[in-house]
Amino acid sequence: MKLADLVAYVNELLQTATVPDYGNALNGLQLENYSGDVSKIAVAVDAHLPVVKMAAQRGCDLLLVHHGIFWSGLQPLVGPHYQKLRVCGENDLAIYSAHLPLDGHLELGNGIQLARALELPGVEWTPFFPYKGFPIGVRGEVAAGVSRDDLSARLEKALGAKAHLCPGGPEEIRQIGIVTGGAGDAVATMKEQGIDTFITGEGPHWSYTLAEELGVNLYYGGHYATETFGVKALAAHLSAKFGLPWEFIDHPTGL
Repeated sequence: MKLADLVAYVNELLQTATVPDYGNALNGLQLENYSGDVSKIAVAVDAHLPVVKMAAQRGCDLLLVHHGIFWSGLQPLVGPHYQKLRVCGENDLAIYSAHLPLDGHLELGNGIQLARALELPGVEWTPFFPYKGFPIGVRGEVAAGVSRDDLSARLEKALGAKAHLCPGGPEEIRQIGIVTGGAGDAVATMKEQGIDTFITGEGPHWSYTLAEELGVNLYYGGHYATETFGVKALAAHLSAKFGLPWEFIDHPTGL
């Protein structure tokens, strides 16, 4: 299909024009391709050079990412930055990025997708933790309660790796907040909002000690690992709607 038509659809789906974000996110189409067509989609967390090369090698003409090519700000087109654009140009590869619009989307977002992957029965997940008025996470009440060990096992299954835990809160969990990525510095806000267990990707060193002091269970699932969900869900949605094949390029940072 035409790249312009797909971009228009995703922009509307994720409301990229109205969702606030960090200045360097530049949500939407960041690099067009020469042909203007899309026949195969690659999705990844980060649009850095190794991922761009893999997308090109696999015959993809659109790369959908969570972190786009401008996170480092204004920079000269030399070195790896130039090489990245050259690979895209030589292989007719376009790049589309969706950061907070994808984090907070209530069907395809990182937060809701991770929440559903926990498979906690009877939990209704609701929008949570606004950034400039737009919620970028979800929260849910486990009415019957869930043990800390049980939640740890569910989270490990969802992420494919064991999360690092600060067991500062109760053994029997009732109120869970999820904000993927690097939201560990929001632990005090979680306490204020009545959250006894906070799941995020990473946080500063002091977030662990503060969680202990405040009585909050704090799970660090990994910035990368907690943000693989949204791009996969978005690609699956586009594939179902438009019949486009897709594949996930897994290139973990370990952070």
